[in-house]
Amino acid sequence: MKKREKGVQFVQQHLNLFRCPVCKLGYDHVDQGSIGCPNHHMIDISKKGTLYFLNHAVKSEYDAQMLASRRRILTAGLFDPICKAFSRQMGDDEVILDVGSGEGTPLQKTLTQVKNATAVGFDISQAGINLATQLDSNAFFCIADLAKLPFQAQQFTTILDLFSPSAYDEFQRVLKPGGQLLKVVPNSGYLGELRQLLYAKESKHASYQNNDVVALFKAHFPQAEVIPLHYTFNFAPQLLPDLIQMTPLHWGATSEKLSQAKSSGLTHVTVDVTLLKGITA
Repeated sequence: MKKREKGVQFVQQHLNLFRCPVCKLGYDHVDQGSIGCPNHHMIDISKKGTLYFLNHAVKSEYDAQMLASRRRILTAGLFDPICKAFSRQMGDDEVILDVGSGEGTPLQKTLTQVKNATAVGFDISQAGINLATQLDSNAFFCIADLAKLPFQAQQFTTILDLFSPSAYDEFQRVLKPGGQLLKVVPNSGYLGELRQLLYAKESKHASYQNNDVVALFKAHFPQAEVIPLHYTFNFAPQLLPDLIQMTPLHWGATSEKLSQAKSSGLTHVTVDVTLLKGITA
């Protein structure tokens, strides 16, 4: 089945998930590969089987090189334990929304461990979503704005948020009662070895604290469950340039530091994160 045909089929089966970003009404029909609302606002399903919900193009900081490096590193397993932690919090027949899907590998790996899930992933990066559609996955992908989710209220049982910003009011709107938000945030030790290579100790990039992010989550979910995840990821030497390229950490590093890091011989890195779990009322 071609990508567009697969996308049309998904939308026909799950039209109830989506709402028009213009008038906020639910879509009520699919017509020759386009979806329409009662006010006749139409969006075409692309050749890649995706929906584009943005009013205008948005430039993402994640360029093609960064996305390609991210695909190689994540395929090699950098976030595999995180994907397993996600799956352990879910049951069968979940309806999943993946926030900031990027190139799609974490969602794809998570779905291999969850039975009969319906999943939608979205990002503002069209390049990332185009890459996501190349994966062998039953997930549906779209380009959308985090702050203006094009989804109907109370449709999802689980929202996954891996290192992405959060729009808590929107998340709670689209979650079903008793639904859950699973948000992963980095801890101070995340990619510590890489930070040490790229930055001097006095640099603002040399350390990181997640206190404000965790406090905001708990303000929205006072009964939040806090689950620490800490492990070492070993990788082949040839993947070191990809590890450096795939993370925003390289944005603030000097060319000299980047060159030194790439020739350092580093073959392992620490993944130190917290999984925050919040349940809607």
